[in-house]
Formats: sequence, C-alpha cells, structure tokens
Amino acid sequence: MTAPPQLSIVIPAYNEEQRLPPTLSAIRAYLDGSRDRCDAEIIVVDDGSRDGTAALVESVAKQDPRVRLVRNPANHGKGYSVRHGMLKARGEWILFSDADLSAPIEELPKLLDAARQRKAQVAIGSRALDRSLVGVHQSALREFAGRLLNRAMRWVTGLKFMDTQCGFKLFHRDAAQLIFPRQQLDSFTFDVEDLFIARQLGIPSIEVPVRWNNVEGTKVGMLVGAQFFLDLLLIHWYRLRGKYRR
Repeated sequence: MTAPPQLSIVIPAYNEEQRLPPTLSAIRAYLDGSRDRCDAEIIVVDDGSRDGTAALVESVAKQDPRVRLVRNPANHGKGYSVRHGMLKARGEWILFSDADLSAPIEELPKLLDAARQRKAQVAIGSRALDRSLVGVHQSALREFAGRLLNRAMRWVTGLKFMDTQCGFKLFHRDAAQLIFPRQQLDSFTFDVEDLFIARQLGIPSIEVPVRWNNVEGTKVGMLVGAQFFLDLLLIHWYRLRGKYRR
C-alpha cells in the first residue's frame, strides 16, 4: 500500500478543455522541479463538462500517474466541485487552484511557509493585501464590485479577510476533513462559507499576498453579486440551524 502524498492540488473544471493543458503542464513542471516532485497528486474535478475536459484529463493521467480525474454526477457548481475534490484528496496539505492558474503555482510555497510559521491550518491567497503583486487587472467595474462585495461580506459575517474570492487556497488535511463536510453552498460564495466554518470551529486561518494575473474567460457573471448577498444570509441561517457545529 503506497503512502499518501504530502501535497494534493485540486482543480475544479467546467468546460476547461482549452485552458487546462497549459495549467496542467505548468503544475507538472513545477512539481518536477520542486521538493514535492515525487510526493504529490493533481486532482481535476470535472463538473459535468460538455466539451473534452474529461477526455483530456484522462489522456494526461495515462502519461502521469500523479494526475487523476474525479467526476461530478452532473453540473453542480464550483463549490460542489471543490468540496468533492477536497474530500477525495489524500495529501497532508491540499491546495485548491482555479483552472486558469491566475495565481501561479510558484506562489504555493508562500502559503505553505506562512501556514507553518504562523501555525495556521488554512492559508488563503490574497490580491488585496499587496495590490502591487497584481500583474494583469480585471476591469475597473469588476474590481469595484469585488471590493463592494468584500465589504458586505465582512459586515455580515464578521470575517476580517480582505479577499475571500481568490482561487488559491491551502488547507491542512485535518482542517479540510472538518470544514468541507459541513459546507452547504455549491455557488461561488462557498469560499466565504468555508472560512466562516473554520472560524466557527476555531481553525486558525491566515491571508497571504500572492502574485495574480487576470485571465480572460471567467465564468462568473456580474449578476453573481445578487446571489452572493443571498448566500451571506444563508450562511447565518445555516449557523443558526447548527450546520457548522462540531
């Protein structure tokens, strides 16, 4: 029986046939040149894609045993995909990364080192702590909307994070096994819910500035903001119903 890897990288994917090849190549090359070379796994969670995403991942997995495909039963959303991948991961540390690799995989050591030094079990990448690290910005409208939603999030939930929506987050396996079974949301607000659950459970979580570049082709529409506000209220409702208790 093989020992579990030290690192798992979870990538949620929906119709990502075009963007996944360079992402998988970059992650594999990084692992080949890092200390985690022989001790990592890459999990791509296919969220009911209608293109060749699943076939692409299966093809890469035949060449590289570190890569494996996990399929959702249907299209359920990014939150469902991340939860599914996190609970399938076997690594001591589990990174979830967006399929476009907006935060380069080379930023991973920042999260790992910060988590270990500050004795945290959750470390999230942030675009807001040091905006000089943002190379390619989103449109001015999207950046303004993001800051507005973050203020609403902090006011409603009491969380202090300046950027909960960057798709580059690291969880220790022990924390992931406590947080993700309690996650209720499948929408894009799942990031906030997971951090809220971590606080409810007393799991130390930190925010770390990372390099980030906007990649065109986002599947997040501007109308997601309305759902975001509704989800913040749902998070409080789930808390009152005891969904997040130990």
